[in-house]
Amino acid sequence: MIHQRWLVYALLSAVCAALVGLFGRVGVEKIEPNLATAMRSIVMTVLLLVFLTLTGGWAKLPPLTSRPSVMILLAAVAGAASWLFYFNALRLADVSHVAPIDKLSTPIAVVLAVIFLAERPTGINWLGVALMLGGAYLVSLRPAA
Repeated sequence: MIHQRWLVYALLSAVCAALVGLFGRVGVEKIEPNLATAMRSIVMTVLLLVFLTLTGGWAKLPPLTSRPSVMILLAAVAGAASWLFYFNALRLADVSHVAPIDKLSTPIAVVLAVIFLAERPTGINWLGVALMLGGAYLVSLRPAA
């Protein structure tokens, strides 16, 4: 079962990400999206610091000048930008339209992993990427008025 733990974590991540969209959409109706993103980030930071403290994670802190640390810092910048754009999009459109477009991050990540990490998806993986692209397009269509 331990070799399947990644799947459990990934599914829990997907559920939590879906809840972010639902809660965020309601929140940005009365709170400016950039402020909402900052508020969300503060709460996340506090919760993560508590979790890190409780699990003894501080002892594993690498030097901030190491390559892995720089990559994590760049991931943080990309994540912050992603959420700023996401909450601004939620202010302007329904979750059912914004979320599928946001999930295009998956096919984009696959392409970037091929280019920069030399990953080699199989034909069936590429079919999945194509289906994701088509699905995001279909789900994001607005019904005719």
